[in-house]
Parts: sequence; C-alpha cells; structure tokens
Amino acid sequence: MLPRLILVLVTLFWMTMNYLLWRSEFGSRNLVGSSVPVEVVWRKILTEPDGSDLAILHHNRPIGHGKWSANIRQNPGARRIIVEEFPPEAAPEAVAGYRIDFAGTLSLNDVPGRLSYDFSLKMATNQAWQEFGLTLKLHSAAWRIHSLATEQTIHIKEQDESEKSERIFTFADLQNPQALARQLDLPIPLEIFGVAGLSPKPQTAAPSPGLIWEAWNDWVTIGHTSVRAFRLQCKLFDRYQIVVIVSQVGEILRVELPDGWLLLNDQFNL
Repeated sequence: MLPRLILVLVTLFWMTMNYLLWRSEFGSRNLVGSSVPVEVVWRKILTEPDGSDLAILHHNRPIGHGKWSANIRQNPGARRIIVEEFPPEAAPEAVAGYRIDFAGTLSLNDVPGRLSYDFSLKMATNQAWQEFGLTLKLHSAAWRIHSLATEQTIHIKEQDESEKSERIFTFADLQNPQALARQLDLPIPLEIFGVAGLSPKPQTAAPSPGLIWEAWNDWVTIGHTSVRAFRLQCKLFDRYQIVVIVSQVGEILRVELPDGWLLLNDQFNL
C-alpha cells in the first residue's frame, strides 16, 4: 500500500506542477453566468490567514485528518505584511512568495498504525512553484520526497531502523509512470496506467493532464445556513472530476477527488 501511495503522490505532484505552469494560459477561461476569474479564487486561498481543518474520507469512511494553511513569505528584514494593505493585482516588494502546508494523519486498511504526512509547497510572487516537499512516517520508517524547480529533479529518500536509501528522478521520468513503477519495483499492473490515462506519451508530444480550471459563484450549506462560496472545478485527463469549494475569504470547505476521496472542512457535520 505504501509504495502505491508514494507513486500516487508523486504523480499528483507532477500534475500539480503542470497546473501551476499552465494556469496563466487556462485560468482566465470563464463560464457563462456568475463566473469568477480563477486567479481571484486562487489568490484568496493563498492569502487566507486562518487555514482549514479538514477531515479525510474515502468512500464516505473517515480515515484521517489534515490541517491546510497558506502563508505569505516575506523578504528578509521586511515589515510584517497585512494582506489588506496591497491590491490583489500586485504584491508589494516585501513579499517573497507564498507557502502552502498540509499535514496530518491517515489510517489505511492494510497498513497497521497511523501514517503521518507533511506536505509543503513554496511559490514565487507570480505563483510559479519553487520547492516541493513531502514527508511520510509510519512507526520507525520514513519517506521524504523533495524537489527544487531549479534542479528539475525529485529526490526520494527512504529510512528505517536498519538502512537508508535515496533515489533521484528527473521530471522526464515522471512523464512515463510505467517506467517509474518498474524502477520502484511497485506491484502495480502496468495496464492500470493506460486505464487512468497515464500511459507514456511520445517524446514529441507534451504531456497534458488536461487541467483546465473554471470558477464561479456558488452556495454551500453549513448546518442550517446557506453561505456564499466559490466553486473551482476541472477534469483530469478529460475523465476524472475535481471539485474544490472555497469560502468567500479563501478557506477550503470541501474537496472532491477521484475514486471517492473527499476532504471536508470541520465546519460540516460528518
């Protein structure tokens, strides 16, 4: 289960990086009616000061919990920034970028004990990613995935009581999940990649997960009260739908992922 989870997380990382790189191209496409620029919603998420406590469910079964937070990174020596001090169109010179953190625990069916995870992503002021990190811990074992945009590589470190190991993959390796699974000796039927739309592309074709995000105004019910919210939505590989419900101030309320995965804000009753 853990090797499969690592492969899924690395694949999600690659897809997230593609989204951040291509967001400027696709993010301005709006729906008719009460559409909202994707940039507006994304900026609210990055500058939301309080974060979000999220329950994690799989096929409606609670299996874990996580804390999502986003912060403004400041240049050394700059005075503390208050989000309302600058207009949304441009950040002040004191802002060095943004940081997203998501940490918590999971209970998996075929894994004894609780798996802890700690995810972080650093971005520049133009929201281009700079550094990615993910740590997984289970009992005495730990896995660390780290990448710098300037290096175009991903480092995967494994450690337990008896040994340590490290593997390095290029971004080109991630474009061929079948080869990556072979290198990691993962017990996954290779044909599953074709079903999921992850089969390797010809070298002449740019791999695209098809992440064209759209955003519009929506309503969400919390308790017995309906409140305004933003709805972000896209299709992964033109087949799998991803939906993110965000409050008017940028708090994550609900995230719907393929295969029955759901992240639900603690404001909702399970």
